Amino acid sequence: MTMKKIFEGVFDEEVHTNFLKFGRGEHKNKYLIEGKKQSKKWAIKAGAEYTNFLVKRCLEKINGLVNVKGVLVSTSDLRDEINFEIKKVSNFQGVRRHIVDTEVEASQILDLMAKYPRVFFALSFKGDDFVLKIKPKGPKSEKKGKEGEGLVIDFCSLKTEDKTIINELFFEVGDFQEVFINHTINVTDIIYPGNVENLKPTEIRELAKRKGIVIRKVNADGIEKTSEAEFVI
Repeated sequence: MTMKKIFEGVFDEEVHTNFLKFGRGEHKNKYLIEGKKQSKKWAIKAGAEYTNFLVKRCLEKINGLVNVKGVLVSTSDLRDEINFEIKKVSNFQGVRRHIVDTEVEASQILDLMAKYPRVFFALSFKGDDFVLKIKPKGPKSEKKGKEGEGLVIDFCSLKTEDKTIINELFFEVGDFQEVFINHTINVTDIIYPGNVENLKPTEIRELAKRKGIVIRKVNADGIEKTSEAEFVI
């Protein structure tokens, strides 16, 4: 999970890919997530940034067929790469939505996620100990609530009994009844590759690294805590 990796000092390709969209400056209200402990499970709501992580972690719990519904969002037409049923493909300004509503082997989707890590897998499905619901659309910023209310976090919804997922999502929080986490990403510099004059604009964008700091604000059962992590990604 991207934020956990950053705070552990792990700057791999997944983290680099997830930060490509951030330019210089301060980016508030990112990687929003909240959780509530219920009797035997947890109820989680999260921003769009958690979509692929949640889909992958939940699919890994399924051995065999799963009913999935939602969309795969990509700049490429994936119909020749997808070996399960696609209901429809729409194209708006170069962004393609592959609409899915079918039964498929979980491993087939996991293989596709490994091959195309930049595709947005907005899929809803359930297993023995979880129910995952994700809005069937491309990622967008969380919307403001009514006047006087906070941000509305409703892109991803997960109900689960799996404590390992909770520990990943809410790392260093410990046991809680209710928790809310908000991140501010401050990109102070863009570090370009040394051979920039020989590269295409798309290659420069892909290879450029972001340098800065993440501020993580946690409110767990009314107790607030702020921590920071530097990054060069």
